[in-house]
Formats: sequence, C-alpha cells, structure tokens
Amino acid sequence: MSKFGVLVMGPAGAGKTTFCTALIQHLQHTRRSAFYVNLDPAAETFAHEPDLDIRDLITLEDVMEELELGPNGGLIYCFEFLLQNLDFLHEALDPLSEEYLIIFDMPGQIELYTHIPLLPSLVKFLSRAGPLNISLCAAYLLESSFVVDKAKFFSGTLSAMSAMLMLEMPHVNVLSKMDQVREMMSRKELKRFANVDVQSLLEEEEDPEEKAMAEDPANRNAVMSGGSFKKLNRAVGQLIDDFSMVSFLRLDVQDEDSVGGVLSHIDDAIQFHEAQEPREPRDEQEVDLTDDM
Repeated sequence: MSKFGVLVMGPAGAGKTTFCTALIQHLQHTRRSAFYVNLDPAAETFAHEPDLDIRDLITLEDVMEELELGPNGGLIYCFEFLLQNLDFLHEALDPLSEEYLIIFDMPGQIELYTHIPLLPSLVKFLSRAGPLNISLCAAYLLESSFVVDKAKFFSGTLSAMSAMLMLEMPHVNVLSKMDQVREMMSRKELKRFANVDVQSLLEEEEDPEEKAMAEDPANRNAVMSGGSFKKLNRAVGQLIDDFSMVSFLRLDVQDEDSVGGVLSHIDDAIQFHEAQEPREPRDEQEVDLTDDM
C-alpha cells in the first residue's frame, strides 16, 4: 500500500516547525489526515504535539551529557542510533493508509543534508525503495531575509542544491517568512530571487579599480577591498546558474492560500492525487413522496 510523506528541512531559523503546524492546520481544514513525526532530538516545544517523536527514543540533551559530545556530534550520534533502531519508525508508520500525509520535521543542521551520508540512508528506508513504500519529497525552507544579502542568498541556494544532489529525491524549495521582506522590496525584485535569476541578480555597477584589484591574485589588498569576495560570489552564482536546478516558492504561513499553494506543489511531487481512487457519489436517499400528495 502506497503512503505519502514530506521531509521538512532547511537551516535553523527557517521556520520548519511553524510551517509543519500551518500545514497540519490546512490539511485539517480540507479534511485530510496528517501524521506528524518529529525527527529533531533537540526540539523543545510544539504548537501541534507530534504523533511520533524521536525524543521518545533518544534526546540530544542526554547524548551530550552522557557521551560529552557537542551539539553537532550529538546530533550525528542521534541519527546513527535512529538508523540502528528503524523499528521505531516502521511500527508507527507501516499501518498508515494512503489517506495520510506523513510530515517529517527535520533538524536545522544543514550538514545532515549536504555531506553526511546519514540522511540518504534514512530516505532509502522510508521511500519506495524501502519497506515503508512512502512516496516522498523534500520541502527545503530558506528564510526570506536571505534575499537582503545576495551573497547570503547564494549560499542558501547552494545548500538547497547540495541537498537536492545528496538526497536524490523530488524537492520543493521554499522562501519562508515572506511577511518579513514584503515591505522591503517590490514583487518584481522578489521574483528574481524566487526564480533564482542569477545573471540579473549579479548585474550591478562595479568600481573599475576594484574590479582590476580583484583580478590580480598577487594584490594583498584585494581581499580587504571586497573585490575577491565579489569575484567568489560571482563564481558561486555561476555554478548555481549552470546547474539551473533551484527555484523557490514564496510562503507566508499566516496566509492559508499561500500554505495551500505550497501543499499543491508537494502533492504534485509525491503524485498524491494520481494515486487517489475516484470516489463514488453518495447514494441518493429514497424519498417517499406519497404522503405529501
């Protein structure tokens, strides 16, 4: 039996748990079932209590205290422990029907999504390649305030692209907290970031002397002037443009239409509607009209 799920991931501060809550509320309003799985062993509070919580298996606080590990090392240990105890997930998720959208709330450490091979192993277990047979996609959230600084935005976009390549699964990339930047720039300018129009974003006037300085690697003042930094930024932008893989949806969790729009892209990525069987119309009630005649 097919199941459907979404991994909600991204760097810390992107509003992943807030989005999960808004998604659950939207599903409830549209009479769809949700199963909420918290996979962040460092999480503290939730607006919507998880149906399955990794903290019932292991917590980051306990690992750091008992093994004297730091936050990043402790998180890696927690996921290694989870992979050694996959029955914890299997027993809870296997009975679910295709009517549910399984929402996995992931940690905010981007190392998990970029270069540590733990998450690909988990995805393989959860997905159609594994025993749970979940049609799975990732929703990668990036805080919209990144658009204020182009270098920071390119860095965030590069991390999203890295996750796409690492996990090899359908991705929906999202600029979250749009309410924070809506007054700061026009729709036209925001569209350039949503579509990741690298060439347009890099089109800005440069000081000729600064440009010449950046092109001279022997010049010690190049780094201090910012010329080398801009050159590196252009190289990163060009890399993103060459792959041409990343674009962003815009999300405001206070706007139900915005949440519904992101959900529709998630449904397309996991082919949710294609798997739904047509429902028979309700049988018409037989009405005896003889008493009224």
